[in-house]
Amino acid sequence: MEEMYGIKYSKPEVVLLQDTGIGVAESAARTCYDSFSNSENEVIQQLEHTLPTQEMLHKLNGVEESALLDDLAWTYFHHSILEHANLSYLVRGTSRGVLQEHARHRIQAISVRSTRYTMSGIINAFVASKHGGDRDFFIEKVLAFDMFVTADATYNRLEIGAMYDKLDFQSKKVEDFHSIAVAKSSLALIEEFDGDAQKLYDALQSGKKKRNVGDAFKHIITDNVKVDMVVTFNLRSLKNYFTLRDSGAAYFQIRWLAQAMMQVTPQKYLDLIIKKK
Repeated sequence: MEEMYGIKYSKPEVVLLQDTGIGVAESAARTCYDSFSNSENEVIQQLEHTLPTQEMLHKLNGVEESALLDDLAWTYFHHSILEHANLSYLVRGTSRGVLQEHARHRIQAISVRSTRYTMSGIINAFVASKHGGDRDFFIEKVLAFDMFVTADATYNRLEIGAMYDKLDFQSKKVEDFHSIAVAKSSLALIEEFDGDAQKLYDALQSGKKKRNVGDAFKHIITDNVKVDMVVTFNLRSLKNYFTLRDSGAAYFQIRWLAQAMMQVTPQKYLDLIIKKK
C-alpha cells in the first residue's frame, strides 16, 4: 500500500511463470560468428558438431552465464541476440490505466482479464438494487468486490456511486434494460424476487451469466479498475520496458509494476539488460 497525491493505492503482485533461458540466445550468437568452440558452456561447444539431444537441450536451457552475451549486450550493443530469450509474467491487481501504458510497448504478448465477460456481478448488483434495494445497496455490494487499485473506501464509494448513476441513466434510455443486463434464463428471477434485493442478487449471482455483458456497460468503469494479465516479453523488449518504466519520469503505477517484475526476474537476465552500477 502506498499513498500518492493524497490517495492510497494497492500495488500489483507479480509471478514469473516461465523463462526460456539464455542458452538459446548464446547459441544464436555463436551461429552468427561460427564460434561454438569458444563458449565456456560445454553444451554449446558440442553444438558445433552435432544436433542437440533432449538431454543437451535440457542443459542448454539451464545455462546461467555467457561471456559472449555480456560482450554483445554491453560492449557491442548487439541487442537483437537478446530477442531469443523470453519471459512470461502473471500480473495481479494492476490498473486499466497501466494497461493503456503497456499498449505502447510494441513487442509483447499480452492477455488481459476481459471486461466483456467479467462484469456480471456489477450488473446483478444494479438490477437487484432497482428491485428492493437502493443506491447504497449497490455501493456496498460492489465495494466488496475490491475492484479498484485505490484503497480508500470513501474514494471508492464515489467511484461506485458514479457507476450506479451511469447505469441508472442508461436503464432509463433503453427500451428493455433487463434484456441486455441479465441472461434470458434468469429473467424470471426478477419477478420471483422483486422487492427482496438480497435474494434477487444471490439468485442472479447463482444463475447463468449474461454472455458479453460488458459490451453494453464497459463505459461505466474507469482506469482505476484492477486488471489481471499475463504478459510475455523477449529480453530485448524487456530491457526497453525496464529502462523506460523504472524511470522517475514514468507513470507511478507502471513504475510499481516494472519494479515488481524486476524483483522476480532472475539475475542472469538482469545482468544482460540492467546497467551495472
